Amino acid sequence: MENCDVLVLGAGAAGLMAGIEAARRGRSVQVLDHARRPGEKIRISGGGRCNFTNRLLTRQNATERFLSRNPRFALSALSRYTPADFIARLDAAGIAWHEKHLGQLFCDGKATQIIDLLLRDLRAAGGVLSLETEIERVEREGDGFLVTTSQGPIRAASVIVATGGKSIPKMGASSLGYEIAQKFGLDIVETRPALVPLTFAEQDLARTAPLSGLARPVDLRLGKTHFAEDLLFTHRGLSGPAILQISSYWREGDTLKIDLAPGNDIAAALSEQRDAAGRQALHNALARHLPEKLAHFVVAEAKLSGRLAEQSNKDLAKLDDQIHRWQVRPVSSEGYRTAEVTLGGVSTVALDAKTMESKQVPGLYFIGEVVDVTGWLGGYNFQWAWASGWAAGQVA
Repeated sequence: MENCDVLVLGAGAAGLMAGIEAARRGRSVQVLDHARRPGEKIRISGGGRCNFTNRLLTRQNATERFLSRNPRFALSALSRYTPADFIARLDAAGIAWHEKHLGQLFCDGKATQIIDLLLRDLRAAGGVLSLETEIERVEREGDGFLVTTSQGPIRAASVIVATGGKSIPKMGASSLGYEIAQKFGLDIVETRPALVPLTFAEQDLARTAPLSGLARPVDLRLGKTHFAEDLLFTHRGLSGPAILQISSYWREGDTLKIDLAPGNDIAAALSEQRDAAGRQALHNALARHLPEKLAHFVVAEAKLSGRLAEQSNKDLAKLDDQIHRWQVRPVSSEGYRTAEVTLGGVSTVALDAKTMESKQVPGLYFIGEVVDVTGWLGGYNFQWAWASGWAAGQVA
């Protein structure tokens, strides 16, 4: 029978951070994971360079950029462990980084640099990592816990659940964290895929199929929520940063409104072209302002044809409306298979915002993606992992 002060379930970003911080306080720490390698989501993030945080995150905008039943829950951890704190950690380790877009920070080299740093810090603090270890049961035993694993039972004074969500099941994602929470009576906010491509019905795919692979900057709106990012047409529907962002807000039946040429008065430009180049086919005239395939698509969607000179002002207004207010209704998402994160999770009502500890089960903590806190695309979810892991590690 093994014994430790703190047992961390999950060796991802949040779990490793929690293990390091608890061990630095002199606690005996063991971190378990069923995978063969730790930090797999870190390794694949950002095309292998890890979008490890977002420089633009502040206390003032956090409630907007993190989705939760209680948007203020994340403020305590995020304001005590900030992007600047994690940047300082990388700087001290000599890990070079750069800002790519909208505050998104990436390693200059490979994401494995961050994994290696976390593992070094865990070892240096005296923490132990055990991989390829399945968690079979977590039970209350006196004031602590008895955790049954494939490698034998472990007694722990505190258990930190950092098992992640359901996204990317091929990497071993599971519902274990939610099952543990429910076993101890904690509520679960309904989960669904987030930061995920959206898919079209067959009739819509038939029209957009020629656009597959085309990317362009758009302004995407869903109700009062909008993102000015790139959109990518795919063979299944839509992807790209704009779509991944809006997917966290989208629900079945919702219609997206998309400006395919934000800031461009194409109707006015075509009106001027009518006099000098009126003999051009409408789609060719439009191709001066949009990619050729997109120009063909927009003209067809507006149900127009013929030469530019044949188009009335009303026709051009109709075309302009199709460009700047294209409406489409996805039928689904690609699901957890390609989702970057899981929306929903362990209800924040059940947790202490400062420590991440269960209010009803002392010594039981939930951190990272398993909690009902989901950030925007662009390093926000890693910052939540670092911050929530740090918070739990200060007290567990």
